[in-house]
This record gives sequence, structure tokens and C-alpha cells, in this order.
Amino acid sequence: MRIVVGMSGGVDSSVAAYLLKKQGHDVIGVFMNNWEEDGVCTSEQDFADVRAVCDVIGIPYYSVSFAKQYMDRVFSHFLEEYRRGRTPNPDVMCNREIKFASLLELALSLGAEKLATGHFAGVEKRGDGKYHLLRAKDENKDQTYFLCTVTQQQLSKAMFPLTGFTKPEIRKIAEEAGIPVYQKKDSTGICFIGERNFKKFLSTYLPAQPGDICTVEGEKVGRHDGLMYYTLGQRRGLGIGGRGNCERWFVVKKDLENNRLIVSQGADSELLFTKEGKAEDAGWISGGPPVKPGEELICKARFRHRQPLQDVRIRVDGTNVHMDYAVPQRAVTPGQVVAFYKDDECLGGAVVTE
Repeated sequence: MRIVVGMSGGVDSSVAAYLLKKQGHDVIGVFMNNWEEDGVCTSEQDFADVRAVCDVIGIPYYSVSFAKQYMDRVFSHFLEEYRRGRTPNPDVMCNREIKFASLLELALSLGAEKLATGHFAGVEKRGDGKYHLLRAKDENKDQTYFLCTVTQQQLSKAMFPLTGFTKPEIRKIAEEAGIPVYQKKDSTGICFIGERNFKKFLSTYLPAQPGDICTVEGEKVGRHDGLMYYTLGQRRGLGIGGRGNCERWFVVKKDLENNRLIVSQGADSELLFTKEGKAEDAGWISGGPPVKPGEELICKARFRHRQPLQDVRIRVDGTNVHMDYAVPQRAVTPGQVVAFYKDDECLGGAVVTE
């Protein structure tokens, strides 16, 4: 079949394209440029890598700009969340709003039946006639967290060729196939920020409002540069010297009403832990909640990529989810995405509110 592969210039998407070509498919590589600003990201070098890889594999390739769509659907939301004092994850939204929306639309217009990516994840159509998002073989690299809000329609067109491989196996395949990026370092962080200072970047879009750093008891211990620059559980960059027991200071709360950053000493401060939480804007991959209103479901959850799966009990009310944790969770942060799992399957995801 004809398959479009979203290619980043990295080893994972390169091997995904190689494996599909080797299987005899009609493969087309597409490189997305989602951010238009000089000196940001590594898009020029990445596209050069895509060209080199596609030449080795023997497939056609294109470069396409979704910068406007990214700005409208992802980055504007990113800024709004920071404006509200929350900590968003734009990568999750990018998958739903750009890769499996704009890029998928382009793939279909090129006559493709499927859109493949280098994600470590799996997809399977089961007896219920629905498509299920499955965890990858390499648990350390599993990326279903970033895909947890894709829709049933999007997943029906998705392919993840790397699901049965580990990362070392992927690099070995790339090396043996002569793929030039087999040793390329994995990208980290948010693309549009790149190697720049996060505070400096954010301040060009949102005006900072400095304020006091206070203890839970209300004692002023320092000044913050703007609540948007901090997240729960953060210990670096607070600029507070050791006091009393000399334990490190950690952010435990944002007082938005009074523009105060609340801190406490000790990595194990009980103020950093919660036994329950809430989330909103839930999206379920099957098309509907996994539990009826008023009923409870015991499942697993992940609040950040690579976090070990946590035991939770959830109740669903419309698009809102109430969560009870079997073990108190540390620094669950509003704006973060929580992904829900049952056995080998990712059920969906929601945005943490508290």
C-alpha cells in the first residue's frame, strides 16, 4: 500500500520508513516544519538528514510547512496555559492537532492509505471493530503517553512500525542498512524553544509579573520572576539560600490571586504529594469513556513520559475525570496530561486541573 511516513531526520522515523520500504510498500517521506523563526530548532539540518536518508532508502520526499496550523492550534494554547499559571505539554497536542490532522490530511491527498511515524507504540484492530493504542515492547521508550488524545478515526489511519523493537535494535538496523543518522542523538525538549533559555523565550510572548516567594506560613523568603516560569516540584532556579535544616526548597503551590510562589523545604515534603486529583477535557481513544457515569474503574495512569505506571481509580463525569491514587503522587501539576492504561492498552488522556 502507499504509506506516508512523517520523518524528522532522526533514527526512529528513518528506520520506520526503511522497514516499510523493505516490506514492499510505496513509501513517501514527509518532513514537517512547524516553526518559522531564524536560528530556532534544527529544521535545516534535520531536513538535510531526511534527504540523505531517503536517498539511501530510495524513496521520494517532501518538506511541508504547518507553521500557521501549529501557531493556531498548539502554540496559542501553550501560551494561554502559561498565562493561567499552568504547565502544558505541547507535544501531546501536536500529535492530535498537527501530525494526525494536518499531516494525515496531506497523506490522504497524496493517495496514501496510512500515515506512519517513528513512535514507539502499537495499533491493533480488535474483535470489537475498534482500533486500540498499545504500549511498545521497549517500555523505557514507550511513547503512547504522547499519543493518548488521538481519536479513533486518526488511529485507524496510523502505523507504528517500531512497536516490536527496542531502541538499541533500531540503531543496529539503521547502521546495517547504511542509514546515515544511526548514531544521531535523540531530540529532547520542546522544538520551538530549542537550546535557548526558557525564561527568555517565554518573556518575549508573555509579560512577566515578579512577586514574592513565601513559605506556607506566609514568610517571605525571596522573589520570583513570574509564576509562569515555575512548576510544582521545581527546586532549581529559586535563588533561595539554605535555612534551618539546610534542606533544599521546592515549589509546592502557585498563589495566582496574590502572585506568590509558595515553597517548602525537603524533597519529601507532604505538601508535594496528593492522594487524589482531577482532570478535564478527557479524550477516549475508543470514542467513549471506559466506564459508565457513577461507576469506578481501576486502571493505571502516567503523569509524565517514562514515569512508571501508577495504580489509580477513576470516575468519569462527562469530559471530567476524578482520580484516586493507590500511592500518593508527587508534584502532579495542573496543565500536565495524564494518560490512562488498562493492561497493554492506552485508553485515553486528560488535562490535570488539580
